[in-house]
Amino acid sequence: MSDLQFSPISLERMNEYLERFSKCPAPSSDYSYTNLWGWAEEYGLEWAWSATHVWIRQTLPEVRYWAPVGPWNEVDWSQCPHLVPERTFIRVPQVLMERWQAQLGGRVQVEEARGQWDYLYSAEDLATLSGNRFHKKKNHVNQFKKQYLYEYHPLTPDCVEHVIALQEEWCQWRECEESEALLAENEAIIRVLEEWDVIPGLVGGAIYVGGEMVAYTVGERLTEDTLVVHFEKGRNGYRGVYQAINNLFVNAEGAEYTFINREQDLDDEGLRKAKLTYLPVDFLKKYTVHIDAA
Repeated sequence: MSDLQFSPISLERMNEYLERFSKCPAPSSDYSYTNLWGWAEEYGLEWAWSATHVWIRQTLPEVRYWAPVGPWNEVDWSQCPHLVPERTFIRVPQVLMERWQAQLGGRVQVEEARGQWDYLYSAEDLATLSGNRFHKKKNHVNQFKKQYLYEYHPLTPDCVEHVIALQEEWCQWRECEESEALLAENEAIIRVLEEWDVIPGLVGGAIYVGGEMVAYTVGERLTEDTLVVHFEKGRNGYRGVYQAINNLFVNAEGAEYTFINREQDLDDEGLRKAKLTYLPVDFLKKYTVHIDAA
C-alpha cells in the first residue's frame, strides 16, 4: 500500500495508537486497541503509520485491509497516496465510507457488512430494565438474585487468574476444541487478560456464588459517552446468570455513559436474535468498500 511499512501490532506503540483512535469521528469496537491486541494472532494483524493515521491490515487467512484510524475529516482523501486504487477495505464505518463517497465519487463501490455492525444500547435501559419491553429480562435477573446468594465485585488485577480459570472451564463445557471460532475467541480473551494492568481503560465485573466466580465481563471506555463490552461469560447451570452479569456490570460501571456498545453479531443468527432482544437504540454501521482507479 504505497510506501507504508507494516509491522505486527505491538504494546510499544499502544499509547500512540490510542491517541489517533481518540480522533476518529466514529470509533467502533473492532478498532479499539483491546480488540486489535486480542485478535492480533488470529488475524495476523499489522499496522503502518502515516503522518496522521494508522493503517491496519490482516494477513490471515488472507490479506485484507481495514479502515485507517485517525482524524478522517482532516484529510482530502482524493489526494491521499495511501488510498491505493483497486484495493478493498473491510469494516469501514459509515462516517468514513460517506466521506470517501463525497471525495472520490464514482470510484467508491460499497457493500453493506451487516454482520460487522456494532449494537448500541441505552445505558439507562440496560441498568434499569424498566417497562414491559424488558419484562422477561428483569424477571431473569430477579430470579437469579432470589435463587442464589451472590456477590458482585469489580475486576482487579488480583482477579485475573480466577477469570482465566472460569474461561477455561467455560471452554471445556462448550467443547472449544471442536470450534475454531471458540478457540480463537478463547485465545483473544487470554491475550487481553494477561495484559490487564498494561492496557488502559479496561474495566470488568464478576459474580460470585459461594465464593466461586460464576460469571465475568470485560469492557472498556470506548469514547466519552460509550462503554464497550468485549467479553461476557457465565458458568453453566446458573439460571439467569447472563442477564444478571449484564445488568450488574452496567449498573456498576455504566452510570457516566449514554451508550453501551455490545459489538457485532458476525452474521450468527442466534447471536443476532439474542442481541436484538435487548432492543438496541442504534447501530454503528460498517461497510466493505472497493476503491476503483481514477
